[in-house]
Amino acid sequence: MKVMAQMSMVMNLDKCIGCHTCSVTCKQAWTNRTGTEYVWFNNVETRPGLGYPRTYQDQERWQGGWRLTRRGRLTLRAGGRWKKLATIFFNPKLPDIHDYYEPWTYEYDVLLSAPAQQHTPVARPKSLLTGEDMKIRWSANWDDDLGGSTATMQDDPVLAHMSSHVAEELEQTFMFYLPRICEHCLNPACVASCPSGAMYKRAEDGIVLVDQDQCRGWRMCVTGCPYKKVYFNHKTGKAEKCTLCYPRLEVGQPTVCSETCVGRLRYLGLVLYDADRVGEAAATPDEHDLYAAQRSVLLDPHDPEVVAAARRDGIPDDWIGAAQRSPVWRLIHDYEVALPLHPEYRTLPMVWYIPPLSPVVDVVASSGNDGEDGRTLFAAISQLRIPLEYLAGLFTAGDTAPVERVLRRLAAMRSYMRDVNLGREPVEETAAAVGMTGDQVREMYRLLAIAKYEERYVIPTAHAEIADELEEMACSLDYEGGPGMGGAGPFGSSSGQPTPVAVENFHALANRQTADSPYGPSTPGRVNLLNWDGNGRPDGLFPPDEDPGTGGRQGGSGRGAS
Repeated sequence: MKVMAQMSMVMNLDKCIGCHTCSVTCKQAWTNRTGTEYVWFNNVETRPGLGYPRTYQDQERWQGGWRLTRRGRLTLRAGGRWKKLATIFFNPKLPDIHDYYEPWTYEYDVLLSAPAQQHTPVARPKSLLTGEDMKIRWSANWDDDLGGSTATMQDDPVLAHMSSHVAEELEQTFMFYLPRICEHCLNPACVASCPSGAMYKRAEDGIVLVDQDQCRGWRMCVTGCPYKKVYFNHKTGKAEKCTLCYPRLEVGQPTVCSETCVGRLRYLGLVLYDADRVGEAAATPDEHDLYAAQRSVLLDPHDPEVVAAARRDGIPDDWIGAAQRSPVWRLIHDYEVALPLHPEYRTLPMVWYIPPLSPVVDVVASSGNDGEDGRTLFAAISQLRIPLEYLAGLFTAGDTAPVERVLRRLAAMRSYMRDVNLGREPVEETAAAVGMTGDQVREMYRLLAIAKYEERYVIPTAHAEIADELEEMACSLDYEGGPGMGGAGPFGSSSGQPTPVAVENFHALANRQTADSPYGPSTPGRVNLLNWDGNGRPDGLFPPDEDPGTGGRQGGSGRGAS
């Protein structure tokens, strides 16, 4: 047994209102630079719908994740090293910009500078890629306006695999919100797909990162990720992805998306797992057993043998204590209400979800029954407006039994706590019917409904004695002059000398958010022509002007090549 630590997240979908605050704050903090206009490390999808990029869940098309061979061995869907070597200069299994969306801005100056006229001036949408007028046809949250409608639901890959019919009338259909970030998997297909070894999983906390110095822009990682949460920066020629805000986690602060979530639906915590069993769990033959197999990889942090093994493998005592207090461990193991997203991809994702109970209370009440009576709720779960089969297609590889068990526990908590809040004697049989005690129901309610900040985020800080072991240069999200813009190398750099993203200077994020201008030179140091974006006249790119009157400036008039 080799004990390792993994920083994980649980999202309670019953509390998501689809406000996109998490998406906007993540965008503002990490992906508001040129080259990342279309990139959303955090996005909120409306289900049913196509997702972002469109139909990313259709692995028959995109070839993401792992599959089992006839001999029971794991192999990448997109092919092994020989396939990658043969197609290294042409990888056809990639979403194009229309599967994401063509980013745009608006010609706001027209509203201020237009002369007096009969009609109100219009700020036309302008493409951020071409600068030309465009018609907006898709975006990262386009499904929001079409939630539950036939305009997109008929192409939803999860619905396509359902055997039962789903009502398509707008007043009868269903919808809910699904926030998504990188899953920071235990068995990441993106890492296995990278030919240059730039993608890696941090040993200390399991966060998956991209080494910008090593990345060569092959984009095999984009194909390999079944969640399509690795993006290509067309300015730097590098891959980028969610870093789980590791500079914040290292000082004990939650991710930006968690910190700003209006519904307080995110939980962050550490879990311990047996690294020696990851491959065995991912190779479980029956897809319906993958959920249980993934849970079995996680280790009980209260077990004395696990604690001793963790200390032997170098995990600090305060990290073990954090794992014992982890809300993620409690939701996954103690209460068994959190489920992984698409375990059939065999990546063992570590962002888990509590499925939505849906408006079942209103449905029961409309039939003339008590909408919060435990026995009535249990009977109505199989008739949820959100079909169990759809939720199972997202979280348990199509097996409805675990999803129904989770929803029964949530319904029992709702019924039990109603009696408590109304001052009535709670019905212990309600808790017993779902395999829980009344005290457990109360504890689960506290965690899901009224938990304080320090209960939702149990984040151990990085240790000073291992600071030299932390990967300083792995962050792909940086400003002009930082490691995320290319770094130094034998052929020069795309953005000057690297600046480490240390624990002590993570407060300098504001500088990164304002330093990258699409109009200035992108290469203040030596120039890598493969990465040069055509802006400005970097030193060394053009011959110096021989006219001494120029004061040493580079020759030629106007700006450089464009």
